[in-house]
Amino acid sequence: MRKAVFLLIPLATLALSACDWGIKLDDKARNVRTAWNGDVGSCKDQGKVSVSVTSRVGPVDRSDLKVRDELEVLARNEAAKLGADTVKPLGEPRDGSQDWGAYTCGSRVVGPQGNNAPPPPSQTTTPQAGFETVPLKN
Repeated sequence: MRKAVFLLIPLATLALSACDWGIKLDDKARNVRTAWNGDVGSCKDQGKVSVSVTSRVGPVDRSDLKVRDELEVLARNEAAKLGADTVKPLGEPRDGSQDWGAYTCGSRVVGPQGNNAPPPPSQTTTPQAGFETVPLKN
């Protein structure tokens, strides 16, 4: 019985660490911005992107922040395939899935800094769970 427990711990650790393997930002997606302030009113709608990742490994929930980061990366990758240059979350993640709007805004500035940086704290919206997502660095 003790041997089984000692074997399960390394296997569980390996399984949890393997969750982010393969989720990388594509080269074309590096130019896709995230509209953290939701301002896409003057952009052209390119459609909706639905993405999902594993949010739970066995009985263990993965980090909410890690799941949100991976969902954003996947949304930016999919938006780039549609020819969009901006994504906006259409709702909160649910069980590792999230819908995003894909938009073409051209050279229009979508955030306060004109890049993927989140808005200043006065404009930041904190999700119900008390977490805040921030874009990945290039």
